[in-house]
Amino acid sequence: MKSGNACYLSVLNLLSSSLISKNLKINIYRTVILAVVLYVCETWSLTMKGERRLRVFENRVLRRIFGPKRDEVTGDWRKLHNEELNYLYLSPNIVWVIKSRKMRQVGHVARMWR
Repeated sequence: MKSGNACYLSVLNLLSSSLISKNLKINIYRTVILAVVLYVCETWSLTMKGERRLRVFENRVLRRIFGPKRDEVTGDWRKLHNEELNYLYLSPNIVWVIKSRKMRQVGHVARMWR
């Protein structure tokens, strides 16, 4: 997780830039940050606390990518809610990716013992 934070901080200026499109920012997240965070995730023992921390990390990155939203009723700027982030991101969340990779690894190990 520390290396993921370091990676996030190293590309923070890119994710905050208004000159870069949201699609490119998402590609940066997937190829740079997510690759670092998910390195050897198949071997982790993932607890509920760990899942929560990973979701918080991912939502923080996605909020940086998508930015604030203007409320139609009051006209004030506000942070995006988690449901809105999930709707905008359109990809499986980080916890689902880890669990699917762990299941794929279990399949590989099971085939080795046949």
